[in-house]
Amino acid sequence: MIHDTDRKHLQRSVDLASEALDSGNEPFGSVLVSSKGHVLFEDHNRIGGGDHTQHPEFAIARWAANNMDAKDRATATVYTSGEHCPMCAAAHGWVGLGRIVYASSAAQMTEWLAELGVPTFRVRPLPISEVISGTIVEGPFEEFAMQVRALHIRSHSG
Repeated sequence: MIHDTDRKHLQRSVDLASEALDSGNEPFGSVLVSSKGHVLFEDHNRIGGGDHTQHPEFAIARWAANNMDAKDRATATVYTSGEHCPMCAAAHGWVGLGRIVYASSAAQMTEWLAELGVPTFRVRPLPISEVISGTIVEGPFEEFAMQVRALHIRSHSG
């Protein structure tokens, strides 16, 4: 169950995904929030230049490793428009970040892209829980997933 604070940060992650799409990138956005509710870092996908490791969740993990102590990382929450890919989930786990709340799941995205005729990715879209353990993971949330779906449709249409 999510609360109003979660909704606010999930909406921001979806808005960042839209900004990513508007700037020529895939539609993904993420926000790192402290245990006290402060936004510490946010970013959107930046793969448009050809480096497919430029995911916002990976940027959050790097930022957190360099700017937060272990206790603060463990109590922070990452809000994201789409469920972490295996690379980002591993980075999240290695850095020791806390809770993950995502708007849309990897399974949903896979289904949407298949409906659009988009070829599958080289990296399998595994659920976060198959990559890391000991992390609270919540999502998807339909009210946000439909917004993310619309972004993917826009990204791969016409």
